[in-house]
Amino acid sequence: MLNQEKSNQLFERAQGFIPGGVNSPVRAFRAVGGKPLFMQKAKGAYLYDEDGNSYIDMINSWGPMILGHANEKVQQAITEALPYSLSFGAPTAREIDMAELITSMVPSIEKVRMVNSGTEATMSAIRLARGFTGRDKIIKLEGCYHGHGDSFLIAAGSGALTMGTPDSPGVTRGTAQDTLIAPYNNLQAIEELVVTNNGKIAALILEPVVGNMGCIAPKPGYLEGLRKICDREGIVLIFDEVMTGFRLARGGAQERFGVQADLTTLGKIIGGGMPVGAYGGRRDIMEYISPAGPVYQAGTLSGNPIAMAAGLAMLRHLNDHPELYQQLESISNRIVNDLREVLGQLGLRYTINQVGSMYSLFFTESEVYDYDTAKTCDTALFGRYFRKMLEQGVYLAPSQFETLFVSMILGEEEISRLKEASLSSLQAVLNERPS
Repeated sequence: MLNQEKSNQLFERAQGFIPGGVNSPVRAFRAVGGKPLFMQKAKGAYLYDEDGNSYIDMINSWGPMILGHANEKVQQAITEALPYSLSFGAPTAREIDMAELITSMVPSIEKVRMVNSGTEATMSAIRLARGFTGRDKIIKLEGCYHGHGDSFLIAAGSGALTMGTPDSPGVTRGTAQDTLIAPYNNLQAIEELVVTNNGKIAALILEPVVGNMGCIAPKPGYLEGLRKICDREGIVLIFDEVMTGFRLARGGAQERFGVQADLTTLGKIIGGGMPVGAYGGRRDIMEYISPAGPVYQAGTLSGNPIAMAAGLAMLRHLNDHPELYQQLESISNRIVNDLREVLGQLGLRYTINQVGSMYSLFFTESEVYDYDTAKTCDTALFGRYFRKMLEQGVYLAPSQFETLFVSMILGEEEISRLKEASLSSLQAVLNERPS
């Protein structure tokens, strides 16, 4: 059994002062059972909890630790920036350096505005698209997550092609009525929404590779089809690349799939692990943002000097070493192939989705390509597998519906341990099943 005495004590204490005891819901472990682990430190490929247990980290702070934890280049950049103050609330040269670097790496981004989180980036991008087009409605794809802005917390309601209903108390029906829902990987559904809402749709926002119902890739021609529809209808196409940006390729998913967005939201990696976000895109759209244009958006901490220093160190390293993406994919392929071998050996029904260094194991024999097919998986089985992997020293995402992120720092020892842990964990899970 895993010793988590200190984590349990901290969780009990936290519940007295923090809603649910955590500052982000998935951390509560409710989807997988048990109590959350409280982390003390991390280095390279490993997390260390308050009880002294170590884990191979397979979420890497939900993506940004592509070079591993406490990377020396990133830490050095932060150390050098610290003596000059933590925040100015005024422009700095690093903000320009970051903007120039981002626009050089992502061809569709001609201008960019820095913010402080992915949620802030997506909220701002939607407001900008509405201001630019003079339209109110947006299309959001079922199962895609774009942060906790009101416009994005909308479920499908009575059907995937109807107007949404609020998925969280506090979201007004008026907001929900301006958010249209369609299933991912279904171009016909988009066409039907366009017909029934002719001339009213400002933007279509999606994760080009979904990471929030597990890893789900776009079908061949899907992103190209969305691009054509948006061009024809004057709809602003927004790619939420908070997860995929600078992870799947130097230019993100847009480079990998050869489809450019009108606006792109970014986060995670461009802060090197520090809180940061950004949105950028076509010059004519971006010029609508205040003070250049009428769409208001502001933030005291936007372009924070410490976050910019960390992000520049990260992005410059990735930009200067494009061969890292091939190495990262090779590591990911080995991990996934080992997992397939183990699952096949044990005769389990499964589906694994992988795009580059993102992957998910689904305990279902069905192809997983949208929200409905993702829901066919055995979440209870995943929960048992998750807990056994923790005991084996592997930290997976504490939800079936979250993708895993591979880091460059995983070596032969970690890859071998991952395979052994999967075999041992799955055997234990099968042995616990009622005969």
